[in-house]
Amino acid sequence: MSDQPNRRALPSVRFGSIALVISDLKRSTDWYTRALGLDVIEQGTGDDEHWVVVGRKGRTGGIHLCDIPTFDPKYPVEPGNSGIDLKVSGEFAAACAALEANGVRFTLPVTRRPWGLEAQIVDPDGNELRLTPEGQV
Repeated sequence: MSDQPNRRALPSVRFGSIALVISDLKRSTDWYTRALGLDVIEQGTGDDEHWVVVGRKGRTGGIHLCDIPTFDPKYPVEPGNSGIDLKVSGEFAAACAALEANGVRFTLPVTRRPWGLEAQIVDPDGNELRLTPEGQV
């Protein structure tokens, strides 16, 4: 029960997508779909063809790959830690080995932390993505 007498019921909110600025839409789409096995779930058309959303078909959430430099060449692509955490199904070390064999570059190999396992990979633009096992918080 809330202490706030005038609190209103909250609307239902679901995860949509996280925007990630990239420098080459074709290259990034290829990497996220071929190297990581994600699906193209949405993409711009017509005058708005500078973006693609990758994720899992039939599930909520995705990564909005936004090729802003296509229409604004002065916009900086700033690679680094994206804050994106991707959940990996199956036995974690074996799954990471399969990704590495598929050409995914790891900046942090599978590492045991006090809270569990993690690894970090980097996309073609230098954006680091954290990998953790499915079911681990």
